[in-house]
Amino acid sequence: MAQSKRLSLIEAITNTVVGYVLAVATQFAVFPRFGLQVGILENLWLGLIFTGVSVLRGYVLRRVFDQLTSKR
Repeated sequence: MAQSKRLSLIEAITNTVVGYVLAVATQFAVFPRFGLQVGILENLWLGLIFTGVSVLRGYVLRRVFDQLTSKR
């Protein structure tokens, strides 16, 4: 049984939110170990930028693989 469009949207949003939270948490944990001093707002913005890049990457790869599989 295929996933409904609504459930696909909920999954995509959940994946993005979880990715953002993980990115920010990782930055808080890792940056100080490398001597990087970044404020809370900068950390939040960096997490947002990384999440946006990740969403774009996922979209582009999905479209590429869709094209590859549709040519068979």
